[in-house]
Amino acid sequence: MTPAPALDLPAPVLVPAQPVDLPVPVVGSLSPSRAGDFMTCPLMYRYRTIDRLPQAPSSAATRGTLVHAVLERLFDLPRAERTVEAAAALLAPEWERLQQAEPEVAGLFTDDAELATWMTSARALVEAYFTMEDPQRLEPAEREAFVEVVLPDGLKLRGIVDRLDVAPDGRIRVVDYKTGRSPGEAFEAKALFQMKFYALVLWRTRGVLVTQLKLLYLGDREVLSYSPDEADLLAVERKVVALWDAIDRATQARDFPPRASKLCGWCDHQALCPEFGGEVLPWPQVVPAAGADETRHAVARLKSQQ
Repeated sequence: MTPAPALDLPAPVLVPAQPVDLPVPVVGSLSPSRAGDFMTCPLMYRYRTIDRLPQAPSSAATRGTLVHAVLERLFDLPRAERTVEAAAALLAPEWERLQQAEPEVAGLFTDDAELATWMTSARALVEAYFTMEDPQRLEPAEREAFVEVVLPDGLKLRGIVDRLDVAPDGRIRVVDYKTGRSPGEAFEAKALFQMKFYALVLWRTRGVLVTQLKLLYLGDREVLSYSPDEADLLAVERKVVALWDAIDRATQARDFPPRASKLCGWCDHQALCPEFGGEVLPWPQVVPAAGADETRHAVARLKSQQ
């Protein structure tokens, strides 16, 4: 295993703070996942955020949650104890913790043999992490960090960052673990949107440009790294504001059309989608307050990690 290099990044770029004298009324809330839902399919966004339809757990998504939990807990150990064996030993207790937080995941497996095969695949992803970084050389400043900011126009941006590394001179690296395979070059921009979103929130709250965005794809042991500049983040800010404007217009018109794509095969709501011969649900009588669903999911995820 080749140890990961020490954090060797350019000096931070300080940005003048832009204080607001009075609190800005919040008009709505977006996370990277909900923004991604709307860009992928407006109807999916509606079903997940407005109708709040339940999503059946999947073995792949649950494995991702488990591996994330293990990699978070790994850094609770002293440096010298952060080994592959120690990380693998965390899988069983974290699986028990996950079942307590989300009892429905226990029904994913028909027998012990199927569960054992799945746990082996989760261990392979944990082992892959150790070929990409040396956790004994790292001391994250924050893990599973809940970040949020209200933009001047009242749009609240929020999300949960897997890991923040902060150098002694203030340089920041945002790290995100992905348990799937890396995207092709044509899809890298979409993959980086989430990371630039986080960088924008950190820039607006801390006044420092993130020095490096780092995506670790454990599925094929690839790393996607990017250093954003101010122009990148201003472009993301314009994009999320435009997205919220589109969501607001769709809400006022009660019109969230489906958008067919290759991702439809993984959607839980095909029976309620015109693209698959289904009928769209009637508009709900009570529409959740802007951002309520985001807050609920964020709090639930943080509690499950405690």
